[in-house]
Amino acid sequence: MMNTDSVRLNITIPHELARTLNELAGPKKRSRFIAEALKREINQRRKEDLDRALEEGYRATARESAALAKEFESADLEGWDDY
Repeated sequence: MMNTDSVRLNITIPHELARTLNELAGPKKRSRFIAEALKREINQRRKEDLDRALEEGYRATARESAALAKEFESADLEGWDDY
């Protein structure tokens, strides 16, 4: 039985997909099967979005770090001629 705060949807899917759904879930558990598959897909997409955002953040941080290192390069090298 689905959650009481469920929404009834009318969807259209290809015949072969419907046959496979019935084989895997059975005709009385299709809603649960579809809901679980949707949850997995949504979670996967959110994870991929987060991974992309983190990767871009890491790249931006690396660019900033490289720029700061270049900016202070002359200060880092001061006094090395004495050694």
